[in-house]
Amino acid sequence: MQPILKGLRVVEGSAFIAAPMCGMTLAQLGADVIRFDQIGGGLDYHRWPVTGDDTSIYWAEMNKGKRSIAIDLRADAGRELIADLICAPGEDAGIFSTNLPARGFLAYDKLKARRPDLIQHEIIGNRHGGTALDYTVNAKVGFPYITGPEDDDRPVNHVLPAWDIACALTAALGILAAERHRRLTGEGQQIKLALADVALANVGHLGYVGEVLVNDEERARHGNYLFGALGRDFVTADGRRIMIIAVSGKQWQGLLKASGLETEVNALAARLGLDFAREGDRFRARRELCALLEPWIASHPLDELAGVLDACGICWDRYQSVRELVTQDPDCSEDNPIFARIEQPGIGTYPVPGQPMHFGAVSRSAPVPAPRVGQHTDEILADVLGLDSSVIGRLHDDGVVA
Repeated sequence: MQPILKGLRVVEGSAFIAAPMCGMTLAQLGADVIRFDQIGGGLDYHRWPVTGDDTSIYWAEMNKGKRSIAIDLRADAGRELIADLICAPGEDAGIFSTNLPARGFLAYDKLKARRPDLIQHEIIGNRHGGTALDYTVNAKVGFPYITGPEDDDRPVNHVLPAWDIACALTAALGILAAERHRRLTGEGQQIKLALADVALANVGHLGYVGEVLVNDEERARHGNYLFGALGRDFVTADGRRIMIIAVSGKQWQGLLKASGLETEVNALAARLGLDFAREGDRFRARRELCALLEPWIASHPLDELAGVLDACGICWDRYQSVRELVTQDPDCSEDNPIFARIEQPGIGTYPVPGQPMHFGAVSRSAPVPAPRVGQHTDEILADVLGLDSSVIGRLHDDGVVA
């Protein structure tokens, strides 16, 4: 982590991916992120992947660097403590991030009455107030119908929760933007971010909306071809599969130089009436160009090709399994500064990533493990809320905290 947000305090009530990842992102940047959970753990405390004894690796990764307080959220006294925590004084406090139903004791108007400059960020499913998950949002925006083999019209669900990740990072940006606004004006605010709107906005940003409305065209399936330029998977002489892309003019010239196919490619361009200096024309002739490239790639083993492709500045990489990535690729190891080997209680010791940005003004330290649920309960009650040991003891005796 790099503590560039040191001093900022965010209270989090969350589950699943987007909201916890938002908080984890801020915690990795040095913010004091306090997560509250029901005693015994919340909705995602045992979410897969889990260890053999049902300890969630997912939960540990999503909550690195946070502090944890465990409270009986069904008890009036417990809910009052959460409200006190969210609205605790301090110019760097008074920030609440959640994807839980923000009503009742978590309603913005109720909390704002206690702290007028409150910043409350709420992740919701869709703008109508309905529920949504990454898979349902992805189905809504059409990507399953343009993913997968060209000759199969069935929808293909993407295994990467792209909209959850985008929503998490958008939420972190929104919180920081609202905090800057408050520093400049003294005004807090309620922010609502719909997971579906994150997807819809990016569908527009990437040109899919304009493609339909302006060009009256709908994106088709292209299998493993890169849309709009030249790129596809190929198999080497030793059976390794690699992805090669030529988006820029420099990459295209490098590919021609490496393959020695300039004469054949020029003849193809003349025959088709295309200009391969234009990436769109390379896409139009993708099948013909790849048919020329296939024999060249298939005649060389990966190690030999790698040197040639790198020397010519070509964008490429090999396909590998997650196991191969984790066990063989130095980029997914402590050789990469974003990773550090830490002990995660209940799971073990292994390399885990911090945040991927590299700030020149602050030094990087190892990620902080996720807490056990309730690990910091007494510490938070004393340091943030100013309760003395006798009051904290009674809260434990009454089962309000753990």
